[in-house]
Amino acid sequence: MRKKIAAGNWKMNTTVDEGKKLAKDICDMIAKKPLKTINGNPGVIFFTPFVHLIEISKIIDGLDGVYAGAQNCHSKPSGAFTGEVSASMIKSAGITHVLVGHSERRNLFNENNKMLAAKASIAVENDLKIVFCCGELLDERENEKHFDVIRNQLKEGLFWMDERSFSNALIAYEPVWAIGTGVNATPGQAQEMHAFIRKQIAEKYGKKIAENFTILYGGSCNSKNAKQLFKQEDVDGGLIGGASLKAGEFFKIVQSF
Repeated sequence: MRKKIAAGNWKMNTTVDEGKKLAKDICDMIAKKPLKTINGNPGVIFFTPFVHLIEISKIIDGLDGVYAGAQNCHSKPSGAFTGEVSASMIKSAGITHVLVGHSERRNLFNENNKMLAAKASIAVENDLKIVFCCGELLDERENEKHFDVIRNQLKEGLFWMDERSFSNALIAYEPVWAIGTGVNATPGQAQEMHAFIRKQIAEKYGKKIAENFTILYGGSCNSKNAKQLFKQEDVDGGLIGGASLKAGEFFKIVQSF
């Protein structure tokens, strides 16, 4: 059975004190209304800035279904890479998840599929669960290349995994043209691409793995559109950006399954 997930990507926002308060406010809401009482029994992941992670892991400790994740990791295990953070460092901090391939990493930091495959590989070696992001640019969609783009991102960045490793991963589809723009893919557009992704998984790993694999939608998802998006057959939750920075708004999304 597919796990439902509401993941908040805080990006480069909040000071440590602000992040601690945000996480605590959300966790207090979850304590009052446990995730197992919400339809679908969703999980929650906080993808926070690196400097927050140890404090956030303390706040969520003992709260069922709530996890902390890093927004990135380096592709090498260690070395002279000033300013970078390794997968083993993330794991040693008690963190369970890591984002790989977010569109901002691809487009602002020129991370290609080969580099992302290396990051995913070292994350797997360190027993981190990967949320692998894929998505197309506006011109790629307008030129009807979006399916080819997604197929290639998955093939080169993720589909090298064996079945066991792949089953511990998640995919987040994020149409780049809908991130931070206020423009959202329609529920139909989201469903179409999620169904396409699930088909690619089935062709590579088999129908059983595909049917049980979690695929998230990321692209201006908020409390007003989450229910309609999450109703789609192949949409299993969301990777939430701006709306994850407001405790009440994010918890409404968590309750949208």
